[in-house]
Amino acid sequence: MVITAIADGITRGVETVADMATAPFSDPVIRLGVTGLSRAGKTVFITSLVANLMNRGRMPQLVAAQSGAIRSAYLQPQPDDTIPRFEYEDHLAALTSPAPHWPEGTRRISELRLSLQVQPSGLLAGLQRPRTVHLDIVDYPGEWLLDLGLLERDYATWSRETLARIEGRDEARAYLARAAATEAAGELDETAARGLADAYADYLQTARRNGWSDCTPGRFLLPGDLEGSPVLTFAPLARPETVPRRSLWREFERRYDSYKRNVIKPFFSEHFSRIDRQVVLVDVLGAIHAGPRAVEDMRRALADILSAFQPGRNSFLTRLFQGRRVERILFAATKADHLHHSQHDELTAIAEALLRDARDRADFAGAKTGAMAIAALRTTVEDRVEHEGRTLDVVRGRLADSGKQAAFYPGQLPRDPNRLLAPARDGSERWLDADYGIMRFAPAPLELRSGEGPPHIRLDRAAQFLLGDRL
Repeated sequence: MVITAIADGITRGVETVADMATAPFSDPVIRLGVTGLSRAGKTVFITSLVANLMNRGRMPQLVAAQSGAIRSAYLQPQPDDTIPRFEYEDHLAALTSPAPHWPEGTRRISELRLSLQVQPSGLLAGLQRPRTVHLDIVDYPGEWLLDLGLLERDYATWSRETLARIEGRDEARAYLARAAATEAAGELDETAARGLADAYADYLQTARRNGWSDCTPGRFLLPGDLEGSPVLTFAPLARPETVPRRSLWREFERRYDSYKRNVIKPFFSEHFSRIDRQVVLVDVLGAIHAGPRAVEDMRRALADILSAFQPGRNSFLTRLFQGRRVERILFAATKADHLHHSQHDELTAIAEALLRDARDRADFAGAKTGAMAIAALRTTVEDRVEHEGRTLDVVRGRLADSGKQAAFYPGQLPRDPNRLLAPARDGSERWLDADYGIMRFAPAPLELRSGEGPPHIRLDRAAQFLLGDRL
């Protein structure tokens, strides 16, 4: 797998041996990676998870919380001094202020350490002192995930596949026209190269806003301090019959390889190789609303992402000789509060079907996987309304754009996920027998009692799956 190729080596082996040697004498650490595509709710998930682990009144399905085994939870300085700290306090303030609003989304990698004092269970539990379990949460932009698939593709393959995929998209017309008018075998001109890269980046920004998932390279969307550098100055082109040494094609090919070598590989070798629990957040409802092609696009993107994980059991020998493996992966369909609970089973089934291939690979490798519909922060209440002689299960909430209260019925999700996946795989432009809507709700004002975290849907079940066995 890709991660194996990146992470294995002398440095990783030395670190793993050191971890194994000191593990019996140090506090256990769970490294939880939080990943997902744009707008899936990573920042809110982490903020609400930490708040609800510190104030556990809404976590009955987390066994260690329900039984009182978790005695206390507190934030500590993170172990990685070179990584920015996740701005938990600022994000929580945004969600719980008198005028609550959504916090800014993830734009860089960050980390947070939450330490839990846990009373051991078992026959001798009363004779043992509480132990400390550290939860290190690693957050990074979902856009960077998309680059995983580039590691197994050369520039020619990536260009061919990208151009074929975006050919019929309205968002890509301007870029495709510019690329068609470019002589790829011609001598490199930096002004023309910059223009092509900017036009392609503009396409990616528009495509992401319109619900497409396959927006690679991910750093084109969040360039940071790489903006304007040659490593981000390339774009997909049709391969010419001949490729002279100083041609535009040859230089784009070199820069693409440099991007993989100097941007993608260091990031995943330094951070991904140390993760042993993973949650993958997916905005399934947003993709359904965007249409069949967006659903199929999301399925392909997730397959590329998840094929690069190194799942399996973290036994002593496995970690000693092969490094860490992701031993638990949760696929979470977010924004379940946009649906009445009567449709949550359908949402979970669709998420499972979208991820079936990747999940089967993880199960086969020995990892424990799960899928569920969640809402890290509940923004709506449920209701029923009469409409044209029918009783509809709806949700009510405050709209993010206008601030007005509204009732929302998104449409009836099918019980059989293939009703959606079949037309998506066939490339249909729209759903034939249904219309699915979407609304963007704002967080509701909260009145939290002592010991309660923010309201949610199944966040406690997600925590139990990801962490329960270690608590």
